Amino acid sequence: MPATKHTPKIRIGYGFDSHEFRPGIPLKIGGVTLPHDKGLGGHSDGDVLLHAITDALLGAIAAPDIGALFPPSDPKWKGADSVVFLREALQRVRKMGYAVANIDASLILAAPKIGPHTAAIRARVADLLGLPADCVGLKAKTPEGLNLERAAIAHVVVLLETRMPAQKKRK
Repeated sequence: MPATKHTPKIRIGYGFDSHEFRPGIPLKIGGVTLPHDKGLGGHSDGDVLLHAITDALLGAIAAPDIGALFPPSDPKWKGADSVVFLREALQRVRKMGYAVANIDASLILAAPKIGPHTAAIRARVADLLGLPADCVGLKAKTPEGLNLERAAIAHVVVLLETRMPAQKKRK
């Protein structure tokens, strides 16, 4: 359903995801494979950041969440690349007449350290969303005192704005 004159000019979405670390699988965060002795378990590739971004996008347009669109009970999604989920959410956002203005994300995990990988993750997420890297905020925190050493958590906020209609060429 495209934007109308009654459609808000901006929308905000919030996404959250968490996965437990498990041995024997690669660690993917934000579409980037990171060096670590454990990866994030999940029905798909366990990319906690892309899952939270996907849910934020879907939530901003009041669409069903990632679990409803890509149910873990469906073997089709076992081991799937989370980029597929993100692209579907982005397509739905565009169909509604919106574009992503920016995102802000927080990762909470004890290890590995995200600092050395922040630029690569921001660049990959920006590329996937069609944004400049300076429109992708990414912070990493440790779960000090929270007993969350075996999990990774992502919180994401996304701002959508209505897309400007294409300008007609003047003769």
